[in-house]
Amino acid sequence: MRRILILGGTAWLGRAIATAALDAGADVTCLARGESGAVATGAQLVRADRSDPDAYARLTGEWDDVVELSWDPGFVASGLEALADRAAHWTLVSSVSVYARSDAPFAGESAALVDPADLSQYADAKVHAERLSTAAVGDRALLARAGLIVGPGDPTDRFGYWPARFARGGRVVVPETAGRHAQGIDVDDLAEWIVRAGAARTAGPVNAVGEEVPLAAILGAARDAAEASVEPVVLDDDTLLARGVQYWAGPRSLPLWLPAEARGFSRRSDTAFLASGGTRRPLAETMRRVLDDERARGLDRPRRAGLTAEEEAQVLAG
Repeated sequence: MRRILILGGTAWLGRAIATAALDAGADVTCLARGESGAVATGAQLVRADRSDPDAYARLTGEWDDVVELSWDPGFVASGLEALADRAAHWTLVSSVSVYARSDAPFAGESAALVDPADLSQYADAKVHAERLSTAAVGDRALLARAGLIVGPGDPTDRFGYWPARFARGGRVVVPETAGRHAQGIDVDDLAEWIVRAGAARTAGPVNAVGEEVPLAAILGAARDAAEASVEPVVLDDDTLLARGVQYWAGPRSLPLWLPAEARGFSRRSDTAFLASGGTRRPLAETMRRVLDDERARGLDRPRRAGLTAEEEAQVLAG
């Protein structure tokens, strides 16, 4: 039986990886504080704070794969120091945010990376983590550069904003979509690929991204799933920005809407991902899963991304 160690494993993607590994018949251990939720049923939780010098002391034996989810430089370094020599394969969950440029569609894994000058910044820290992992593990390291991760339980509230908003009906502020795309990968598709890639000893950087889809098709799929009476109100970029709407994510944003000059951010090459066994479910299926989750959590709940009803009314009123 394969032994898989997940450094994390109690939050969204980590729990999905643990579930996928268990479904594949692996023995799964998660090292975490256990404050983000419960581990997947069947996995073992080793409680530890990774800032503690003895955090890894209770982990014994060899591992077929170690999956690192953190971008904290100290955690990444200490994990490698404690475990690299005992891991047949090492998976670092990185990000497409490591790339220095976002203006060129279909860029592959050889594209230039951010200079990691400020490790408090997410992209810089992920580049640093990739370099540490490669230096410690060499050709046993998979650098899984994840794109936009979507699906039930998404803590960022980005993708789910749209089906939830259309489900509430009425007048809906939407951006101009011409020339814009999104590239979301279902969390369970990503988790299952990470487990398979570990078993196959896949190494090197891989853009673990979803299928490139026009933003108009994403919004259309969200509207179709919602099956509500809506009136889309399309506003151009200048109008949205003038009315205080933010790009991409966070408060007072229109999620997935990106500046025109970032047209390559959601159009990364997926050649290596597909060649390494990556698979992706249909957009409509993911959208249904997300909407079911949004309804379960509450369509009107406070969100980390998007416009509140009051903010949307202000934008509509100009």
